[in-house]
Amino acid sequence: MPVKSFREAVNEAIRQEMELDASVILLGEDIAGGHGGIPGSEGSTGNMFGVLKGLYDQFGAERVIDTPISESAIIGAAAGAALTGMRPVAELMFMDFFGVCFDQIYNQAAKFRYMFGGQVSTPMVIRGTVGAGFGAAAQHSQALWPIFTHIPGIKVVLPSSPYDAKGLLIQAIRDNDPVIFLEHKVLYDQKGEVPDEPYAIPFGEANITREGDDVTIVAFGRMVLFANQVADKLAGEISVEVVDPRTTSPLDTETILESVEHTGRLIVVDEANPMCNLASEVISTVAIEGLGYLVAPPIKISAPHTPVPAALNLEELYIPSPDEIEQAVREVMAY
Repeated sequence: MPVKSFREAVNEAIRQEMELDASVILLGEDIAGGHGGIPGSEGSTGNMFGVLKGLYDQFGAERVIDTPISESAIIGAAAGAALTGMRPVAELMFMDFFGVCFDQIYNQAAKFRYMFGGQVSTPMVIRGTVGAGFGAAAQHSQALWPIFTHIPGIKVVLPSSPYDAKGLLIQAIRDNDPVIFLEHKVLYDQKGEVPDEPYAIPFGEANITREGDDVTIVAFGRMVLFANQVADKLAGEISVEVVDPRTTSPLDTETILESVEHTGRLIVVDEANPMCNLASEVISTVAIEGLGYLVAPPIKISAPHTPVPAALNLEELYIPSPDEIEQAVREVMAY
């Protein structure tokens, strides 16, 4: 199977869906040019991270639409286009900028199907980068999926691998409801096996990335890689099962509960700030629906309740680490 980067997987998913369906369009800042490049020129990167490179050349200005620097305009236009039968994929360069266009997301697009009695759908995708580890400081590094997950009417996707990135993005573009698709910027260069042909991964189906008998680690986004590292390191000593939910809304609580019933121990790792994050939600669900499964208190690992530091040495301390995860595994195994 071909090996591709996370960046290439995202690009391929969009390209293949645009080839398949003429109603799929792209909107965003610098998505045709990027880094000062002129659309169609050698200097064009296809957004700040080079994710959309080549799509303008293939599909032209009518389907790859460079927008003004106005997040409200981007998301408002995407929501309107979706209501009229298009399938827009709108990009927020950094998902941190959602505050500028939040009304268009949670008060409009998320509610259209409900407010209009199911007579309309809003098939739109909002892509954006998330996460720390890039040295981009507090306004460009946040893990914001708990905020989006709280809102009914939108689906929230958080892939951790190139394979999942392609399959989940294809599913997102084909979905008839608004989807928030979150790309951790540190994962763009991560490589893995990705089929050339299109495929879709259903929402709400978690992936068990490591099978184990002693401890369940539920991890989100980049933290899945850290959890896998710990599981591999401890193999032969402690048997660790790693569950990647892949989507936070819908959240596959069934797989999580089945894993905890099997292992009896739970650690949840979430890069988001600790108040009301997905780690809290998972632990709450297990406490309500599977308390009898646990032989040890669950452990929650999150970033501190502070903005992301700008200094690289402080940012490293801010992000949950494999060492923290390993320490937690050893702690729950003491019971």
